[in-house]
Amino acid sequence: MEARERYTDRRPYAVPDSLSELTGPASGHVILPTALDWSQQRRYDLAADKDRRRLYETVIREACAPADLRRFLNAGLLQRLWPTLWLPSRLKTAWEDRFPELRSLQ
Repeated sequence: MEARERYTDRRPYAVPDSLSELTGPASGHVILPTALDWSQQRRYDLAADKDRRRLYETVIREACAPADLRRFLNAGLLQRLWPTLWLPSRLKTAWEDRFPELRSLQ
Protein backbone atom coordinates (compact mmCIF):
# COMPACT_ATOMS: atom_id res chain seq x y z
CA MET A 1 0.00 0.00 0.00
CA GLU A 2 1.35 3.42 -0.98
CA ALA A 3 1.52 6.07 1.73
CA ARG A 4 -0.74 9.07 1.16
CA GLU A 5 0.89 12.44 1.00
CA ARG A 6 -0.49 14.85 3.58
CA TYR A 7 -0.88 18.58 3.07
CA THR A 8 1.47 19.26 5.97
CA ASP A 9 4.17 17.29 4.10
CA ARG A 10 4.13 19.67 1.14
CA ARG A 11 2.81 22.94 2.57
CA PRO A 12 5.24 25.84 2.14
CA TYR A 13 6.26 27.51 5.39
CA ALA A 14 7.72 30.97 5.88
CA VAL A 15 10.99 31.25 7.79
CA PRO A 16 12.74 34.61 8.35
CA ASP A 17 16.29 35.25 7.21
CA SER A 18 17.36 36.16 10.75
CA LEU A 19 15.88 36.18 14.22
CA SER A 20 16.90 39.82 14.65
CA GLU A 21 14.26 40.88 12.12
CA LEU A 22 11.51 39.60 14.44
CA THR A 23 10.66 42.89 16.11
CA GLY A 24 6.98 42.36 16.86
CA PRO A 25 5.37 43.19 20.20
CA ALA A 26 6.56 41.60 23.44
CA SER A 27 3.71 42.95 25.56
CA GLY A 28 0.15 44.16 25.26
CA HIS A 29 -2.60 42.69 23.12
CA VAL A 30 -2.32 41.42 19.56
CA ILE A 31 -5.21 40.94 17.16
CA LEU A 32 -4.32 38.71 14.22
CA PRO A 33 -5.83 39.27 10.78
CA THR A 34 -8.19 36.56 9.52
CA ALA A 35 -5.54 35.48 7.00
CA LEU A 36 -3.56 34.11 9.95
CA ASP A 37 -6.31 33.23 12.40
CA TRP A 38 -9.85 32.61 11.25
CA SER A 39 -11.17 31.72 14.71
CA GLN A 40 -13.50 34.05 16.57
CA GLN A 41 -10.91 34.66 19.28
CA ARG A 42 -8.15 36.38 17.33
CA ARG A 43 -7.13 38.61 20.26
CA TYR A 44 -4.13 37.49 22.31
CA ASP A 45 -2.90 38.89 25.62
CA LEU A 46 0.88 38.63 25.71
CA ALA A 47 0.80 38.77 29.52
CA ALA A 48 -0.96 35.36 29.54
CA ASP A 49 1.31 32.35 28.93
CA LYS A 50 -1.39 30.35 27.16
CA ASP A 51 -2.17 33.23 24.80
CA ARG A 52 1.53 33.84 24.05
CA ARG A 53 2.09 30.20 23.09
CA ARG A 54 -1.10 30.03 21.01
CA LEU A 55 -0.23 33.26 19.20
CA TYR A 56 3.29 32.07 18.34
CA GLU A 57 2.13 28.63 17.25
CA THR A 58 -0.55 30.18 15.04
CA VAL A 59 1.68 32.80 13.43
CA ILE A 60 4.58 30.41 12.81
CA ARG A 61 2.25 27.77 11.37
CA GLU A 62 0.04 30.06 9.26
CA ALA A 63 2.37 32.83 8.02
CA CYS A 64 2.75 32.78 4.26
CA ALA A 65 5.46 35.44 4.16
CA PRO A 66 8.31 36.60 6.39
CA ALA A 67 6.53 39.98 6.71
CA ASP A 68 3.86 38.30 8.86
CA LEU A 69 6.57 36.82 11.08
CA ARG A 70 8.32 40.19 11.45
CA ARG A 71 5.06 41.95 12.33
CA PHE A 72 3.81 39.58 15.01
CA LEU A 73 6.83 37.76 16.47
CA ASN A 74 9.49 39.07 18.82
CA ALA A 75 12.89 37.32 18.77
CA GLY A 76 13.42 37.36 22.54
CA LEU A 77 9.94 36.09 23.27
CA LEU A 78 10.25 33.44 20.56
CA GLN A 79 13.44 32.10 22.12
CA ARG A 80 11.81 31.89 25.55
CA LEU A 81 8.73 30.14 24.15
CA TRP A 82 10.44 27.84 21.63
CA PRO A 83 10.82 24.77 23.90
CA THR A 84 7.08 24.86 24.74
CA LEU A 85 5.66 25.40 21.24
CA TRP A 86 3.79 22.62 19.50
CA LEU A 87 4.59 22.81 15.79
CA PRO A 88 4.51 20.35 12.88
CA SER A 89 7.83 18.52 12.83
CA ARG A 90 8.77 19.64 9.30
CA LEU A 91 8.13 23.26 10.27
CA LYS A 92 10.08 23.00 13.51
CA THR A 93 12.98 21.40 11.64
CA ALA A 94 12.97 24.20 9.03
CA TRP A 95 13.32 26.82 11.79
CA GLU A 96 15.95 24.84 13.70
CA ASP A 97 17.97 24.21 10.53
CA ARG A 98 18.01 27.97 9.86
CA PHE A 99 18.57 28.85 13.53
CA PRO A 100 20.52 26.09 15.33
CA GLU A 101 20.40 28.14 18.53
CA LEU A 102 16.68 27.27 18.79
CA ARG A 103 17.53 23.55 18.79
CA SER A 104 19.85 24.07 21.76
CA LEU A 105 16.97 25.55 23.78
CA GLN A 106 15.23 22.17 24.00
